[in-house]
Amino acid sequence: MSDVKRMSKRAQKAQETRRRILQAALELFVQDGYGATNLQDIAAKAGVAVQTIYFVFGNKRTLLKELVDVTIAGDDEPVATMDRPWYTGALAAVTAQDMLRAYVAGTTSVLERVAPIGKVLEAAVASDPEVAALWPNDVDPRHVVQQRAAKALVGKPGARAEMSVEEAADLLYGLLSPELYLLFVHERGWPRERWERWACQTLSAQLCSG
Repeated sequence: MSDVKRMSKRAQKAQETRRRILQAALELFVQDGYGATNLQDIAAKAGVAVQTIYFVFGNKRTLLKELVDVTIAGDDEPVATMDRPWYTGALAAVTAQDMLRAYVAGTTSVLERVAPIGKVLEAAVASDPEVAALWPNDVDPRHVVQQRAAKALVGKPGARAEMSVEEAADLLYGLLSPELYLLFVHERGWPRERWERWACQTLSAQLCSG
């Protein structure tokens, strides 16, 4: 076997191990809570030695950080949200209405993944100041994402003429928030399709002319 093939198989195995650990962590954090879950539990569920988790992630806090980042992205590729095909494709739509339809659909997929871990993260931040420090609070990444989307939208045909970028960003930020998604889908039992339709109609009424 060549060195290249050997290295490729080793890298593939390492990636699979990483994914198993992240999946085990997600299930246990959601089921038992961040504080009640220890790395030994995660290692046992993932079928690895606890030393492997320390080697790959360092500690439980950085494991949580990686889990949140991967959950938002949908995979472990180092590609930012604003460079993802669903995002760039939505912003490239010709009209404001077309952009909103594609953007709400893409954002709903993100919210669907993020929702289960949202409360876990909230509890972890409240109980451990060092977890909160992993996400600098001087810049809100979600607002940055919505602001760029808003800038693209207000310049398209069909956008409300008097709408500013800041107001549009605030509306996207508020209506497409994890908190509102959890309220309607998890607490009130709305199917994803109903949420997506409502969010698109509500945003269209606010952001589009006619």
